Formats: sequence, C-alpha cells, structure tokens
Amino acid sequence: MQRLSPTEKLARDLDWNLLRTFLVLAQSRSVTDAADRLGLKQPSVSSALKRLEDRLGKRLIDRRPGRFDLTAAGRLLASEATDIHGAILRLGTVMRDVEDEVRGHVSIAMASHVVCPIFDSTLTEVHATYPRATFSIEIMASREAIAAVTARRVSFAVCLVNEHRPGLEYRRLFREHFGLFCGPAHPLFGRRGLKTTDLAGQSSVSFVTDQMSDALRAVTVMRAEARLDERIVGTSANLEEVRRMIIAGLGIGPLPLHVVAEDVEMGRLWRLPPYDSPPAIDVYIAWNPRTRMNRAEQMTLDILLKRVEATPMEERIYY
Repeated sequence: MQRLSPTEKLARDLDWNLLRTFLVLAQSRSVTDAADRLGLKQPSVSSALKRLEDRLGKRLIDRRPGRFDLTAAGRLLASEATDIHGAILRLGTVMRDVEDEVRGHVSIAMASHVVCPIFDSTLTEVHATYPRATFSIEIMASREAIAAVTARRVSFAVCLVNEHRPGLEYRRLFREHFGLFCGPAHPLFGRRGLKTTDLAGQSSVSFVTDQMSDALRAVTVMRAEARLDERIVGTSANLEEVRRMIIAGLGIGPLPLHVVAEDVEMGRLWRLPPYDSPPAIDVYIAWNPRTRMNRAEQMTLDILLKRVEATPMEERIYY
C-alpha cells in the first residue's frame, strides 16, 4: 500500500463540517454566539473546534477570559476555508448543462444606483441573445461586493474599489464626478454666487465609504475643504438613501453629478460649490478568475468587457 504524505493524509481525513463550523466561529464573538448561528449546543461547537485544532496541530482561536480572537494560524485557515467554501457552493456549476443553448444564472453584486449605459446595453444584448439566462442584482456596499467576489458567492461585481486585492481581476468601467448638494428645506437652497466658505459649519450627510482610508477619499477631501461640520448627521451605503437625507434637509451631501442631473433640473436638489474640478471616482468591474463560471456568467462578463474595451475612456467619463 502506498504511504500517504502528511499533507495527503490531512486532505483525506479532514472533515469539511469542521471547517464549516470554524468559518462560523471566525465570524462570531464567542463559541456561544457561533452555536446560536449554527443551531447547535455550545459543547458540540467547542468539541468541533478542539478536533480541528488537534487535527491541524495548531491553536486557531485565542479563547482566554475576555478574549476571542483568531490566532495567526486561525486567520490563515479562515482565508483558505472561505475559498474552499466558495468552491463547494459552486459545485452545481461544474454540472451545468453542456447543450449548445446558453443557460444559467448570473449573480451580480452592485454598488447602489450605478448609472452606466454600457452596463445596461450589456444586459439587453445578453437577454436578447441568450434568453434562457437569468439574472439577479444585489445592491451592497462596495467592500461587501468585493468580499462576495473573493468568496465566489457572485459572478462579478460593479463597485468602487479602495485597493486591488491579490487574486482578483479589475477593469475600470467608468469614471463619475461628485458635487455637493442640498435640498429645498436647506437655507442655501436656490442661492447663487455662493463660495466654498459659505458652507463652513453646515451639517452634512454622506456615504459610509466617505473616509480618508476608503474608496471615496477624494470626496472626503472635498467635504473637508468646504469645512462642513465634522459631525455627519446621517450615513448610508445606498445612494438613494443619501439622496433622500439631502432632499429631506438633514444636511449637505455628495452625489454623482450625472446621476442627479434630473433632480437638479426638477428642483429637488441644488448644487453647491466647489464647482470647479469636482472629485473623480472610478467604478470597476471586479471578478475572481478562480470562479468556475457557468456559460451565462462567462458570456455576460465577456460581452461587458468587450464593450468596455471598444469604448474610449473619454466616453466613459461622466459629469
């Protein structure tokens, strides 16, 4: 009988259910919290963790009083197990229909209120050419969209990108420019000839990613230069909700110029300074090359990328 190497023996003997339990533990605040999420008793979860640690010969979670943190080995395992979990979730794709007709489900993670003709025309073409393909678009914060792509829970994402994660592929879809706006109830609404200094001390609303360390840092700089009140009255990851708070008069807030052009024209929003050199934010397509895509997913991504490639960047810059 052929002797197995330690690595091969581990692969043969390791129980996937232990890894699944560990993934939940890695996202929990305690063993009790993980047990509640799994619908199990606490001793069962503790026993599963101990068996996994014994199998790997590594301590995975620091479980001292008042502490429940992943060790270095635990963080590494959580990263690898997330990848394995994504592969298992997509096992059905491996068994996809191999007939000539393209079919399958396309799951897209999308930042809120993306306005992009290239993306819309891609959906039109895919549906007309491959009518058996189905789609779902889930709106989520950009960092959550990237996490979903990394874990292979979605086909691809259209979102803001703070930093390029290793292992993912990115293509810039378009560039949008942001301005500051207020609603009809705001004292600055309708006033012309304003200067940036007129905004000093005013309350504001914004996106959760409006931070120096996140994807909207250029917008953060614009707000800082306007010397708005440091206390942000309201935040949301959803553009429509930020727009709602601005129109309702909660404060001044940033919005993409091309997205709210109709609101300005209809008198629902009023643009405020600075008017020159509005900050530019890039929106990307992000996908995981390790994802085994069904034919509908691959066709949709291919068509979208070809349309981007065929459209000069100057035509993908929106004001």
